[in-house]
Amino acid sequence: MIRDSNQKKILQLLQKRRELTKQEMSQILGLSIPTIATNTNILIAEGLLEEGGIGDSSGGRKPVIIKFLPNARFSFGVDISSQRVRIILTNLDSEILASVEFIDLDFTNIELILQRIADHMTQMMMDLKIESKAVLGVGFSLPGTVDEELGILEMAPSLGLYKVPLQKQFQAYFSAPIYIENEANAAAFGELTLGIAQQMKNLVYLSVTHGIGAGIVIKGHLYKGKNKRAGEFGHMTLIPNGKQCKCGRNGCWELYASVQTLLSRYRASLKAESLPTSITLKSFFNDLAMGNSMARKVWDEYLDYLTTGIQNIILTLDPHYIVVGGDISLYEDYLLPDLQKKIFTPNAFYEEGDTSIVISTLKENATILGASLLPMKNLLFQNESIL
Repeated sequence: MIRDSNQKKILQLLQKRRELTKQEMSQILGLSIPTIATNTNILIAEGLLEEGGIGDSSGGRKPVIIKFLPNARFSFGVDISSQRVRIILTNLDSEILASVEFIDLDFTNIELILQRIADHMTQMMMDLKIESKAVLGVGFSLPGTVDEELGILEMAPSLGLYKVPLQKQFQAYFSAPIYIENEANAAAFGELTLGIAQQMKNLVYLSVTHGIGAGIVIKGHLYKGKNKRAGEFGHMTLIPNGKQCKCGRNGCWELYASVQTLLSRYRASLKAESLPTSITLKSFFNDLAMGNSMARKVWDEYLDYLTTGIQNIILTLDPHYIVVGGDISLYEDYLLPDLQKKIFTPNAFYEEGDTSIVISTLKENATILGASLLPMKNLLFQNESIL
C-alpha cells in the first residue's frame, strides 16, 4: 500500500507517460527535484519503477530515465452472477493476463464456490509464476447490495444469498486483501477509470445482463446513498401488480428488460410456432439481422420496457450521460439507434441532446475490470471515489 500522496502522483504520472526523467516529473507535478528523487528511490526499492537509460541533456550530467513497471503488481477480479463465475488476473495497466470461468453453480453451498475460485486463482499464479507478495488483492463484483467496509454481501436475491460474510469466508481459502462491490458500481468504476466515462462527471451506468443494475456517478464520484442501495433501478416497479420478483416485490423493471427476459420471450414465440428454442443472445441478433419477423416483434416489445425504465431515470436524475453496458452492449449497432429513437419521443421535459445515450467501451468486461481495480485503489488513486 502506498500512503504517500507524492508517491501516488509519481506512479499515476508514469503509468500514463511510461517513462520520464526526474526533471520532467518535477516540472509536470510541481514538486522539487529532491522530493521527486526521494520518492522515486522508494518506489524503485518497492519494485514499482526502475531506472531505464539516460535522457538527453542540454548541458551537464545527462538525466536518468525512470520507467513504470506494469508487471510489478497484480490484481484479481471476480464477477459472480446467477449464470457463471468469471475470474481474471490483471497487471497495473489492467491488462487481462489470465481468465477462467465456470458455470455449474450451487449457491446453496457458497463455501464450495469460494473454494473453487481460490483454487483457480492459485493455479493462475502458478502458471504465470507470480508470487503472493506481488498480488495486491481480490476484488469481487456481486449482483446485490453490499457493505464493502465489513465485507458483507447484504442481499443478492438472484442468487438466493443474504447476509453472507464473504470477505471473511474467502480469506479462509486465499490470503490477500479482499474487496467487494455491487456489480453495477464496479462496472461504473471500470468505465470511469478505463472506459468511455473517463472524461464524464455525471452519469448513470446501466448494466443490462441477466438482471439490471445501475451505478450513479455525480461529479466523478460513485453515489451509493445513505444505506448503500442507490442505483437499484432494476427493482423499481415498472408494472404495478406485475410479475413476482425474487426480491419480494412485483413488476420490477428487470423482469421485463433484462437479457434473460428478452431470450425467454423469444423462446416462447418460437415454441408457439413449434420451432427450435435453443437460442443465445448471439443467435437472437442473427435472426434479427436476417429480418425474422418474430425476432423484430420481440425486440420492439423489449425495447419499449427498456426505454420506459431509462426515461424514468432521466426524469429522476437528469444525468449528462447514460452509459449502457453488460451483455446487451455487445450489439451496439442494433441497440443504440432504436433506443435513441424510442427514448427521445416528443415530451415536455427533455429532448435529444439533453442526455447522451452511449454504449460502454469495455462491453462485457466493465464489471470484472472494475472489480480488479478495487485492490489498486490504495496504490494508484488519489481520492476516495465514493459518496
